[in-house]
Amino acid sequence: MASLYILIPIAIMLVCVAAVVFIWAVKSDQFEDLERQGSSILFDEEEPEKKPTPQSNDTENTDSSHHDKR
Repeated sequence: MASLYILIPIAIMLVCVAAVVFIWAVKSDQFEDLERQGSSILFDEEEPEKKPTPQSNDTENTDSSHHDKR
C-alpha cells in the first residue's frame, strides 16, 4: 500500500511529460507531412546518370569528368 504513494505520482508525472512532448510535437509541425517520408523510401529522387556524349578527337580537353574511372 505504501508503494502506491510513490507509484501514482510517478505515473501522473510521466503522463504529464508525455502530454507536453505530444503538444510540442503538434505545435512544431512534426506531423505536418506524413506521406512524404513514407514514399521517399519507395521512389528515387536522384536523376539517373547521364551518358557522356561523343566528342571530337580533341586532345586539348583534359577535363577528368569525361575519363572512365576504373
